[in-house]
Amino acid sequence: MNDAMTSDAPSPAVPAPPVLDVWCELQCPDCHAALDDLRALRERYGDRLDIRLRHFPLEKHKHAYVAAQAAEEAAEQGQGWPYVETVLARTEELGKGGEKLLLKVAGELGLDAEEMDTALIDGRHLLIVDADQAEGKAIGVTGTPTYVIGGERLDGGKSQEGLRARIEEIADRLLAGQG
Repeated sequence: MNDAMTSDAPSPAVPAPPVLDVWCELQCPDCHAALDDLRALRERYGDRLDIRLRHFPLEKHKHAYVAAQAAEEAAEQGQGWPYVETVLARTEELGKGGEKLLLKVAGELGLDAEEMDTALIDGRHLLIVDADQAEGKAIGVTGTPTYVIGGERLDGGKSQEGLRARIEEIADRLLAGQG
């Protein structure tokens, strides 16, 4: 999620935080497995690390594309990460329930589910999802989750093992270089 999912822009005197792009799709079991790592990274770094969800819906998951659009609408309504985390925690249910689950989660989080439904019908977030996917393909993303930090691409689709430690190592090095 591009702008709506990132932290507020820092003041000019403070260097911009390092960026961790997470290429993800909300119906992906591997992304579901990465959820604990994402939560831990967000907790550890707070606004010192700009963690951006980037959409990379895979064709094999028929509800991933609409879920990416729903996540963008949730971000627009101020609940981007809570929505993403809730849907990722229910990937199997999303596979069965599709759009109904997406709207249900919106309601559970107190979002305007009617506006969410309208956004999914009118396709207002299609360009963001398509742009993320195109950029991912351009930099060599082939599966999810894939992380990009400090110019390094880490593929979490094969294994999550050791990835959080590697991301922390790179983030700590980037943060140390700011001082």
